[in-house]
Amino acid sequence: MPEPSQPPQSAKRDLGPVTPSALAVQPSSGLTRRQRLRSLGGWLLIASLLILLDQATKAWVLDSLTYAQRIPVLPVFDLTLLYNTGAAFSFLADGDGTQRWLFTGIAGVVSLVILRWLYTQAGQRLLGASLACILGGALGNALDRLLHGHVVDFLLFYWRDWYFPAFNVADIAITCGAVLLILDEILRSRRTRHP
Repeated sequence: MPEPSQPPQSAKRDLGPVTPSALAVQPSSGLTRRQRLRSLGGWLLIASLLILLDQATKAWVLDSLTYAQRIPVLPVFDLTLLYNTGAAFSFLADGDGTQRWLFTGIAGVVSLVILRWLYTQAGQRLLGASLACILGGALGNALDRLLHGHVVDFLLFYWRDWYFPAFNVADIAITCGAVLLILDEILRSRRTRHP
């Protein structure tokens, strides 16, 4: 019985060495579509809870304070009611109003990218947590822009004559998500360098 013929050497593809970094490109490739959707649903639940918390705190501040009113809480922290028509740190706040739609559009595009990322990287817990935080924060502030034409800020930290720009729960979620995303990338690069 003749042995099965081997494909010619030129037909074989050299994929190079199989390294952990090469395997890490699609870490969740073994998951079924159902598992990916279930994972995505969990992250969307976390993002939704962040949006609800953000909107509830903003509603309370809008009902409780007048614009620019300050309530001292700590020697370095006040509750206040301020409006931000721009982005972080009031970037483009002095625009003609089109920045409202620009930043809302950016939040929409970023949200779609994050949803795709969450779906394709299902099972990556630290990455998923970071993206869920960013998604919840981005949509919380986008909702403000749609409802009010500006973002409601109310947390004001300061030291003597120095003031950190006022922010809100959505901003906290975005910041925490960014920190977790950086941490995830650091841990991922360490794993690829030291398998």
